[in-house]
Amino acid sequence: MNITPTNLLNAAILTLALVSCVNVNDEVQNKLEELNNKSESLDSIINQEVDKALKLDSMINQETEKVKKIDSLLNKSASQLDSISKRGMNLLK
Repeated sequence: MNITPTNLLNAAILTLALVSCVNVNDEVQNKLEELNNKSESLDSIINQEVDKALKLDSMINQETEKVKKIDSLLNKSASQLDSISKRGMNLLK
């Protein structure tokens, strides 16, 4: 094979192109890793916030049940007071 300046130039250009492709590939891999790490971190934060929301929802449901019980007791007490008041009015008549 005859080595000419053109062949050397072509070989050099091809080598540079291959090295360049390897570097670009490495950069792309690094960026994809960074993106994956950030997405995992974001997923973790979202899961924590969802857990907080679920706990808050549970607490709200518990407090709602307490309010319902108190409301029921108040209605029962009011009914008893009305009954006592009516008996007292009937006794006064």
